[in-house]
Amino acid sequence: MANIIIAPGKYIQGQGELSNIGTYTRPLGEHAFVLISKSGYQRVGGQVEESFRTAGCTVHFEYFNGECSKNEINRLKSQLDELGATVVVGIGGGKIHDTSKAVAHYAGKPVVIVPTIAGTDAPCSALSVIYSDEGVFEEYLWLPANPNVVLVDTDVVSKAPARLLVSGMGDALATYFEAQATADSNASTCAGGKITNAALVLARACYETLLSDGLKAKLAVENHVCTKAVENIIEANTYLSGIGFESGGLAGAHAIHNGFTVAPETHSLYHGEKVAFGTLVQLVLQNADMEQIEEVLDFCMSVGLPTTLADLGLADADPKVIRAVAEAASVPGETIHNMPMEVTADKVYAAILTADALGRQYK
Repeated sequence: MANIIIAPGKYIQGQGELSNIGTYTRPLGEHAFVLISKSGYQRVGGQVEESFRTAGCTVHFEYFNGECSKNEINRLKSQLDELGATVVVGIGGGKIHDTSKAVAHYAGKPVVIVPTIAGTDAPCSALSVIYSDEGVFEEYLWLPANPNVVLVDTDVVSKAPARLLVSGMGDALATYFEAQATADSNASTCAGGKITNAALVLARACYETLLSDGLKAKLAVENHVCTKAVENIIEANTYLSGIGFESGGLAGAHAIHNGFTVAPETHSLYHGEKVAFGTLVQLVLQNADMEQIEEVLDFCMSVGLPTTLADLGLADADPKVIRAVAEAASVPGETIHNMPMEVTADKVYAAILTADALGRQYK
């Protein structure tokens, strides 16, 4: 099987770049269907509308219902078809990105992704994660192409709550460890082939950037400023993690996240917060040395990512709940089977409890 790396057609990151969205979108279509939340529209809608007007594009804003579900995707595609829009634009967080990509795919239209947070690595990928209307993970929708354009205005992203940037770090934290596990097992990646050296280098750079700039970036955003560290973390969370996970491979951490979606107590947490704990579980599962585990624990605690079940809202959880999480994380076809060893629900259950014990002891 070939070694494959994939990426968005164009990645743009800089201060004030949202004002140029019309210019970047017009070559793809002159009638934009913009998916956005109500709060997102209040923050940036006027700026976006003015940019499209200046570029000579028609624009229609549609509010997102909150979940990347089949029902929401179908609703939005019907709206797009009725309007005759020619390009999809998703402005917001990860679920808006995934929904926009899915709608564009089914409608056969190009798509522009505009993160207003650096909370996930969804913007750059050729993947949509589909949930039920109630927020329970259902399936991965693998798309034939990455977004045509990813546009990141660092002024906008740095003004989002610091917790969202930290959640993005949690998602990015898994990138290197999952890519290395995929390489070690010679498994296929989300790009449809084997891992390239380039993808592994990007994944490693993602991890190193988190360690060097993560805490500095969190403190800067908490003080409502954008520094070089913030710029670096935005790129790590969005681009390095996006290319690294997709062309590097998923393994244990994201499967553990998917398992935790069966526990309603965790639904108030962000994706990356659960992935961070999943990274610790993966390290336990593969019996990583304590120096590596302690480095990850130090990082998580410094920026405020979960390191225990209590942090996930599962203090004193019924063992049956943890067992259900382990079983959901290890169903046939889950990415946990890209790990370089046999994985069972019993092993995942043991790793979850051990990761929790390590986190409690380390605190």
